[in-house]
Amino acid sequence: MRFLFGVLGPVAAWDGAGDAIALKGPRHRAVLARLIVARRRVVPVRRLAEDLWPEEPPADAVGAIRTFVAALRRTLEPERPPRAPARLLVTEGPGYALRADPGAVDAWSFERAVTAAAALPPEDAFARLDEALEWWRGPAYAEFADEPWARAERSRLAQLRLHAVERRAEARLALGLAAETAADLDSHVAEHPWREDAWRLLALALYRSGRQGDALAVLRRARTLLAEQLGVDPGPRLRGLEADILGHAAHLDAGPGPGPGAADRVWARTAAAYDRTVPSGARARLESTVGLLRSLAVTGGSGLQTARHHRVAAVAAAEELGDAELTARVIGAYDVPAIWTRLDDPEQAARVVAAAERALSALPPGGHDAARARLLTTIALESRGTRAARGPQAARQAEEIARHLDDPALLAFALNATFMQTFHRAGLAPRRDAIGAELIALSARHGLTTFEVLGHLIRLQARAALADFTGADRHASAADRLAERHELPLVGVFTQWYAALRLAATGPAAEQTEQAEHRAEAEAAYRDAAARLDGAGMPGLERGLLPLALLCLRMRHGLPAQADEHGDWGPYEPWARPLVLLAQDRRDEAAAALRETPDPPRDLLFEALWCLTARAAVAVGDRETMERAHRELAPAAAELAGAGSGLLTLGPVSTYLGELATALRTTGRRG
Repeated sequence: MRFLFGVLGPVAAWDGAGDAIALKGPRHRAVLARLIVARRRVVPVRRLAEDLWPEEPPADAVGAIRTFVAALRRTLEPERPPRAPARLLVTEGPGYALRADPGAVDAWSFERAVTAAAALPPEDAFARLDEALEWWRGPAYAEFADEPWARAERSRLAQLRLHAVERRAEARLALGLAAETAADLDSHVAEHPWREDAWRLLALALYRSGRQGDALAVLRRARTLLAEQLGVDPGPRLRGLEADILGHAAHLDAGPGPGPGAADRVWARTAAAYDRTVPSGARARLESTVGLLRSLAVTGGSGLQTARHHRVAAVAAAEELGDAELTARVIGAYDVPAIWTRLDDPEQAARVVAAAERALSALPPGGHDAARARLLTTIALESRGTRAARGPQAARQAEEIARHLDDPALLAFALNATFMQTFHRAGLAPRRDAIGAELIALSARHGLTTFEVLGHLIRLQARAALADFTGADRHASAADRLAERHELPLVGVFTQWYAALRLAATGPAAEQTEQAEHRAEAEAAYRDAAARLDGAGMPGLERGLLPLALLCLRMRHGLPAQADEHGDWGPYEPWARPLVLLAQDRRDEAAAALRETPDPPRDLLFEALWCLTARAAVAVGDRETMERAHRELAPAAAELAGAGSGLLTLGPVSTYLGELATALRTTGRRG
């Protein structure tokens, strides 16, 4: 039997004939819903119990979970022979996973439909989105609206639905149906008045319907609402539309134009011509492939993962040909800007570094300076976050060559490597700010859009580290504008995390009730930001980041860590574990764990992880670790701990230095 699961409304299931399946009680439905939220990943039994009974789990919570799972299996696989392994709701490791087909959950199908519609001509896009929106039977996971485990997924799906409504309206406008579109959008903006794109589309639909006065009135209403309720001005697209309507700009009129259909046709014809013209064994194909992979990488998600995979294959293919110059070009052409200092795939990075070193050694002496600089830059970028001396050395050499050659694109690439190697000690936010400023100026002059965005993100991080949130806001807005104009979706991941950081860092220091409300608001913002990471194609950023951000938020508010030793801290577990053990009142074990804690990696979270270590060292009275933490953190006394990541913060480094100094004086007197 083939099952379909529905979460776009109350949680439901249907069999292959379309008949509803009874899912028994609310706990059974909650288990099923929780496993669907996990998207085929394993959910430990302990986590299921905590999610189902957040206040006080029953004594035999694990046994109850197993009973619910057994009942669901009987319902979902009624013809499975006794003692035969389950194929749908499977046991794996410490928990359970729902191995539903990608098309068996309405929410998953909805996501794919919305993504696919972006590449379709207007008529097909409208039909696809219209059908997909009909799958909604109410708010997603409707009966679990108050459950923390469903909150981020509900929010994400709700935002995706609003996006789909607006993209359907856009497709309808492109088909010349302005009056009908205006009628639909009028109720949409009434229900969701904070969505600027909805206001923009409504005004455009009214203008194309011959209602210029109404269109301008809508834009004035949007401006008033945003200013009075949110205290912000309309974004550049709304402001630009008002000016265009007043000036009767020709591009506002509906017409054929080069829409997605035209772009698809151009792509197909060009690809076919290339395939006919360039022989299948031509080396030019490898270089063309890398150029395509570079474009694919900046789309994020599966595009980024695919680009990384095929990049290594392209390098290997070039090496097989035995042409060092070709190999150097193939490696160096992948100049994808990098902002995060933890590698997504360390093994793959090591293979790229090894190939770059081989190509560097094999290049003929004399000349090839640009190729050498690109190889050196690649080595520095793919060595980031390590303590190897080769990374900083390669970055310096690459930047020196690029400046000598006066090659803007090469210099921008090399500056990215220089940035990645500025984490050998704390307190280097001003240095990174200067690199970002040079990148922005250089890239703006020479049309290097992706590196201009990188410069703004670097400055966002640096200004946040220096507690200059006004400056950081400007760079976040600039990065978002460029990303929207040039279709760079990964940028929004970082700017949304920055918005959560800003909220966490600028809360009230007044009454306890206000602090609790602010903390809850910041936590929700972090969870929403974390939802954007799912499927973004950046595992080096994704794993463990949300628990770390929430830990930092609690620490900043003077609260102990959550006493959950089974949380998925990812690579940050060594620095979180002593604090978790302290929260469980296991001081001796915390002291032992602290002695095993390594020095933090040299990356964007260097100061944050040292501050976590400092707090644990003070709590257990570990003088040696306190002295080391004070020494490492001292250069960053004027910075906010962790804010240089642009993602999270523990507050001023000076706070932790003060705690360390006091504790060291106290232990000194005792000695």
